[in-house]
Amino acid sequence: MDIALFATTQLDLLRQEHAAEVAEQTSLITSLPPTSLQRHGLALLNLSVSTQRTGLGGRTVLELEPDLALTTDGKFPSHGLRSGDIVRIEEQPGGAAKKKEKAELKERGVEGVVHRVSESRLVVAVSGGKKGGDDDDAGVEALVTSGKRLWAVKMANEVTFRRMVKVMENLKEIGDKQTATGLTRVLFGLDSPAPVEDVGEINWLDEGLNESQKRAVKFALGSRDIALIHGPPGTGKTQTLLEIIRQFTSQTPPKRVLVCGPSNISVDNIVLRLPPDLPVVRLGHPARLLPRVLAKSLDVLSQTSEAGEIVKDVRQELDSLMAKLAVGGKNRIRGKDRKEGWEQVRHLRGEFRFREGKATRDLVSSSKVVLSTLHGAGGFQLRNERFDVVIIDEGSQALEAQCWIPLLLGNGVSKLILAGDHLQLPPTVKSTSKPPKIAQPKEKRFRIPTSLEATLFSRLLDLHGKDIKRLLNVQYRMHQDIMSFPSKYLYDSELVAAESVANRLLTELPDVEENEDTTLPVLFIDTQGGDFPEAVDSDESKKPSTSSSHSNPLEAALTIKYVRSLIAAGVKDTEIAVITPYNGQLALLSAALRPDYPGLELGSVDGFQGREKEAIVVSLVRSNDKREAGFLKEGRRLNVAMTRARRHLCVIGDGETVKHAGGFLAGWIKWVEEGGEVRYPDVSDVLQT
Repeated sequence: MDIALFATTQLDLLRQEHAAEVAEQTSLITSLPPTSLQRHGLALLNLSVSTQRTGLGGRTVLELEPDLALTTDGKFPSHGLRSGDIVRIEEQPGGAAKKKEKAELKERGVEGVVHRVSESRLVVAVSGGKKGGDDDDAGVEALVTSGKRLWAVKMANEVTFRRMVKVMENLKEIGDKQTATGLTRVLFGLDSPAPVEDVGEINWLDEGLNESQKRAVKFALGSRDIALIHGPPGTGKTQTLLEIIRQFTSQTPPKRVLVCGPSNISVDNIVLRLPPDLPVVRLGHPARLLPRVLAKSLDVLSQTSEAGEIVKDVRQELDSLMAKLAVGGKNRIRGKDRKEGWEQVRHLRGEFRFREGKATRDLVSSSKVVLSTLHGAGGFQLRNERFDVVIIDEGSQALEAQCWIPLLLGNGVSKLILAGDHLQLPPTVKSTSKPPKIAQPKEKRFRIPTSLEATLFSRLLDLHGKDIKRLLNVQYRMHQDIMSFPSKYLYDSELVAAESVANRLLTELPDVEENEDTTLPVLFIDTQGGDFPEAVDSDESKKPSTSSSHSNPLEAALTIKYVRSLIAAGVKDTEIAVITPYNGQLALLSAALRPDYPGLELGSVDGFQGREKEAIVVSLVRSNDKREAGFLKEGRRLNVAMTRARRHLCVIGDGETVKHAGGFLAGWIKWVEEGGEVRYPDVSDVLQT
């Protein structure tokens, strides 16, 4: 494969994707009033700064609360901001503000990461400015002292985009100069994978591994360059990776391992399950990490080291000075002395960052296991660091450009272990632009991907074949009937259900009564169209705030009725999830179910990948005379939807419409009609309820 052409194509696709994301956000923010943005989960209005302090990493932390003049209970209204979101804190524009005024307010704002959200507090860790924090110090001072009403606006992640562009530019240079070596040559088919070494007898650290997991571990240890771990739903992929990490670090001499994933949660799940006595460092913004992971984070470890004691002294001095500069602070600095005070803050921040930087570099360099998101591996903490092995979890959900960020670190990596399932959802791509036209080679396996949905995992399978992959084939999640069709259709009938889960039903849960629903592992409620037609709801403002989203009010009512029947039979709301491919349907279901069942989980198919519940209810929505199935044509999306359930799966939809989607869904309906439970509801029963 032509490395330079690959990198050039990726750069084109990345820029198209970034342009689409920015255009969508800009369109929303400039064309809609603040109140509408808040309704769509993109902003939080009417804020005021209650306190400011120095947080982990020397970042300024702002605590914001609702403007008490505009609230009766001191609580925020419903909003969509979550921990880890990138936001911009600005003076809030009026409802009739023009684009120019909004742009001016944006320039005076500051960016940060949401650290914590409660019903009455929004805590934001402000990022450093372009000049080492000076810009944001001045910006924070202006916001805090303005006395104006503020708002928080959700932003696109520019850092990830810039790092992907940078690494693709580096890869293009490698291709242009034909300087690819080692692993890079194998990843582009310039060399074949080296023969796998015999690792001999292994002292298993986890005695609970099954045979397929042990084969995968042996393969990963013996591979000299690449190893793919194919982990279908519920097959213990993370457990397998944990053993691989521990085996590498137990060798003499121990291997140095960098573990990455596309999301913070994918990395945190590994950190939490590693032995507590294994020295590891977790890189990442503290606001984005799970609370239980913070003790392993670089920010916290750097404070508890010897060098951290000096850092702590500087931080205390900073906090003391910031308190005197804060509005309403005790012994507040006033008048012309404030300018000198802020100059001293900037000086102390510089010293803080220098001393903390040295402490963090020492910690990272001495660590044998470092964990980070893929784009986080491009931060300064890993500059010039060398690792023997890079392990990428959830590799089938990551953009390939992201995967190259850790692969091109320092002097290059010699070995890659990639874990995932290419038969589940690919990364989400927003751009609808036409793919770039390039001259492709005749041989399919050497063709350049022209979509960002094409992942490194899939490309390597096409390039080198199944010999570089090992399948985990024992699943510990689903009843064997729930597993049966996905195994047959997607996994060559190789999946088997572990004895502990093969026959378990809802009736085995505490206080669940036995009835016609709770004794079934799989149920299809076929609305047969006609009486259950879909609708198309568009945003009320007719502005580009949301794309049109399908809904089906009567199918929603049928779904709500079924969920209520499960709960009435004793299934706890916390053990049920309702998922659907369409936001319009999700809104109908949420409005009816959330008030009565706060523990019930409702979400999109895409958002539920990697999750599981005792009972899953899926609303397919589509029912129309044209037999248009939309999202339902995507087999990987349906594979995700139907493999989240442990004991009970109920799918509700119009069999006549969705059969025309073909592929996975049509096959599943045929399968359930031949040997499963199918019901045909009467619309009058739904209307009566």
